[in-house]
Amino acid sequence: MAKVSGLGWTTFSIDDGTGAASVMINDILSAEFATPRGVFDVTGLDKSAYERILGLADFTGQATGQFNATLSHLALRTVSSTSVNREVSITVAGQSISPECLVTDYALSRAADGNLTWTAPWVLADGAVPTWA
Repeated sequence: MAKVSGLGWTTFSIDDGTGAASVMINDILSAEFATPRGVFDVTGLDKSAYERILGLADFTGQATGQFNATLSHLALRTVSSTSVNREVSITVAGQSISPECLVTDYALSRAADGNLTWTAPWVLADGAVPTWA
């Protein structure tokens, strides 16, 4: 695959509280996510350098978006009152990842100029290894 920019994402959705995908790509202003792995130090006394093995996989991130009463707000407004897994689906340059996550907050911020934005962080929920397709 050729190198590409981060422009022109084709999919960004987060399920609402009922499990229905809310395609909010137009509301998203920025997003960051990571697929970190735990690491175990298993260095024996016979070694002079670290010896490590990989542990559990994770998927963490957050999105920031423009408040939209008829789209992103409808999907995220139940974060504080429901305890459900939500699929976070991202596709960029034909590469997709869609793990089940727990959205841990839905924070609203009104700037001095009146702009109303939100931030929603998430963590992996179901123990399935997040895999790019």
